[in-house]
Amino acid sequence: MDRSRAKILVIDDTKTNIEVLEGILSNDYDVFVALDGKKGLLLAEKVKPDLILLDVMMPEMDGYETLHQMKEKGLVDNTPVLFLTAKADSWSEQQGLDLGAVDYITKPFHPNLVQLRIKNQLEFKHQRDHLQELVEEKTVDLRKTLKVMLTSLGALAEYRDPETGAHIKRTQVLVQMLAEKLRNHPRFKDAIPNNEYIDYYATAAPLHDIGKVGIPDEILRKPARLNEEEWAVMSTHAQMGYDVLVNATHELKDHPLVRISAEIILNHHERFDGDGYPNGLKGNAIPVGARLMSVADVYDALVSRRPYKDAFPHEVAVKEIQEGSGTQFDPDVVDAFMELESQLPAIYDRFKEGS
Repeated sequence: MDRSRAKILVIDDTKTNIEVLEGILSNDYDVFVALDGKKGLLLAEKVKPDLILLDVMMPEMDGYETLHQMKEKGLVDNTPVLFLTAKADSWSEQQGLDLGAVDYITKPFHPNLVQLRIKNQLEFKHQRDHLQELVEEKTVDLRKTLKVMLTSLGALAEYRDPETGAHIKRTQVLVQMLAEKLRNHPRFKDAIPNNEYIDYYATAAPLHDIGKVGIPDEILRKPARLNEEEWAVMSTHAQMGYDVLVNATHELKDHPLVRISAEIILNHHERFDGDGYPNGLKGNAIPVGARLMSVADVYDALVSRRPYKDAFPHEVAVKEIQEGSGTQFDPDVVDAFMELESQLPAIYDRFKEGS
C-alpha cells in the first residue's frame, strides 16, 4: 500500500457530508465517493479501497446492510470500515462493531479527529498487511523446505529398487491428473479444495513405497514372483513407510502435505471392498489420496515389464482397472481414470524405464 496516497471510499447519501470529508481528506488521500450503498458496493469492488467511510443512515440500503453485503462478497476482508453516524447510542455502536466495523466517526465532523482516526487505522492496516506478507513468506519457505525433504525421502526407495525411479515419476503424473479431474466432484471437493491440494497429492505420491527401504534385498530384488512367506514380509512396507514418515516429520504432523503423504503411504494397498492391507479399510474410510494412488500404482504395475512378467498392453491394463471398479478401486476414481486413459500412452513414452 502506498501510505502517502491511500485510497479512501466515502459512502454517504448527503452531498454536504461528502464535500466536508473531501475537504478534510483530499490533500492526503485519493478519495472516491458513492451516494448510496449499491453504488458503494460497485465502487468498492472496482477501486479496492484501503479504507471505507460508511454512513449508517441511508435510504433503501443502510450502512449495516451495505457492510453485510460487502463482507459476503469478500470486499472488506482486509479493509477497515469506519461508520459515519449522528447516532451516539451504545446499541447502534455495538451493532456496527458486531458486523466488523473498526470505529465510529460522529457527525458533525471534527477535521482533526477524522484525520487522526483515519491515519491510525491506515497505520494498523499497513502493519497487518506487512505481518501477513511475512507470514506468507514463511509459509512458502516452509512448504518448499517440506517438499524438498519429502522428495529426498521418497528418493530413498529409488536407490533400493532399480525399477522404482520411473515408476515414481509416472505414478506421480497420474495421481496429479486424477486429482485435477476430481477436484470439483461432490465426493472429492472437500479433500481437493484447490490447486494447492492437487500439488500436495502430486508431491506425496512418490513417497508411497518409501517403506521398501526396510525390505531385505533378497525379497525386494528377487527376479521371480514372491512366495507366500516373502509376500507377507513385502506387505509390511506400507506400515514401515508410514512409521518412517511419522518419525521424520513428527513436529510437522498437522501440515496437510505431511498428513496426505502419511495417508498415501499407509493406505495405498487398501481395497474399496475392504479386502486390502494393512488395516482392511473399506470405501470412504480409505483416504482420498490412497484411492488415487491405488489406481495409479496398479495401472503402472500392469503396463511395466518386470523380471517375472511382461508388460501388459495399455488396453489390457485399462480393462483390468475398469473391472476393479467397486471392488479394488473407488468407482468415481475409475471413472476419472477412464476419462484420462487415452492420454497415458503418450505420457508414458516420456517416462520409460531408465529414462
